[in-house]
Amino acid sequence: MRLLDAELIESLEFLPGQWLQTYHAPLLASASQAGQFVHVRTPDYSGLVLRRPFSINTVDRVGGRITIHFRVTGVGTAWMARMQPTQAVEMLGPLGRGFEVDPKSRHLLLVAGGLGMAGVRSLVDDALASDRSVTLLFGAASAMEVYPSSLLPDEVEYVVATDDGSFGHHGRVTELVPQFEAWADQCFACGPQPMLAALANLAAGRQARMGVARLGPRRGKGTKQAPPGSRAARRRAWLQVSMEQNMGCAVGACLGCVIMGVDGPQRVCREGPVFAAEEIRWEGWT
Repeated sequence: MRLLDAELIESLEFLPGQWLQTYHAPLLASASQAGQFVHVRTPDYSGLVLRRPFSINTVDRVGGRITIHFRVTGVGTAWMARMQPTQAVEMLGPLGRGFEVDPKSRHLLLVAGGLGMAGVRSLVDDALASDRSVTLLFGAASAMEVYPSSLLPDEVEYVVATDDGSFGHHGRVTELVPQFEAWADQCFACGPQPMLAALANLAAGRQARMGVARLGPRRGKGTKQAPPGSRAARRRAWLQVSMEQNMGCAVGACLGCVIMGVDGPQRVCREGPVFAAEEIRWEGWT
């Protein structure tokens, strides 16, 4: 984790009110992992605007660049949208725990809803660089909010669902998952909490649908169980989710981003933002 100034290289409004910004930040680019985030102090130095957490959208380690994707929602992001190249912002990062891909996984299913694309976008590049196959399911309210395919590598299978049926599948993006769950070795998702809760419900019944038998414990020496929340346990999970939560400090001190896990409170900024789906208590989020 480092505190540094990142210089804006390019700012693009690629959808109405949604921006993609490229920053020169070599130390962040070299240290970041897919699923991590940065905490940004906006150019408003009045002290009235808190830092903002942004997923590290893409990383160019050779060029020392990162991108972030955001929607203008208030004073802080409005300031950022008005920034010009060569201006700098203060970034703290990389923060949080990222995605854990099992080395044996060859087919990855990614699911994103709205701005949740930023949470999984970096994983697309990492997976392709490791010669894995990627299918990306994206959900939006309408065609006006669909993430442009031109911003994705050609190798990705990109499938879109819209709530109003104006583009792609008519319905929720989670309705597409059963078509791919037998193909996918693992699934990674980011988006609204009801979407993630629906995915967790699907993942919980996947073994039964796939006809996977649940074997009892072996006699003699058993396999050591990885502790819940550990890298090993998350790596074995079929579904990992990146949680979106408002943050104050982003370093675990203020407890402003706490969610309930099955084993008690979890700080999204420290224990997350990525969790195995079975770590989260999903009641009330559907």
